Amino acid sequence: MMTYQGSCHCGRIRFEVDADLDHARACDCSFCRKRGALVHRVPPGRFRLLSDTSELALYEFHSRTAKHYFCSTCGVFPFHRPRTAPDVCGVNVRCLEGVDVAAIAVRQVHGSRLA
Repeated sequence: MMTYQGSCHCGRIRFEVDADLDHARACDCSFCRKRGALVHRVPPGRFRLLSDTSELALYEFHSRTAKHYFCSTCGVFPFHRPRTAPDVCGVNVRCLEGVDVAAIAVRQVHGSRLA
């Protein structure tokens, strides 16, 4: 397990996460397909938001269970609380510093099949 630093494009949203990046998830739901994020889930204690929450914007849709956070300045999506596991944090691996995204196994997730 390693500690990774992460941020949005403009740097207003900063966080760190303790993770074993053995895989990332690519979801096929309507929202994830369009945003193109690769997500790795971690338990709540392994994610730490370093920025003030006032810099975050929230997007919810459908059941409003999932909480999709993005930077209110640059619009980049750094993390979310997934609908199927709202207690964990889904971190956008593309926002982590020093990570070779091409070297991480990608698991396909079929969020489009959720009712």
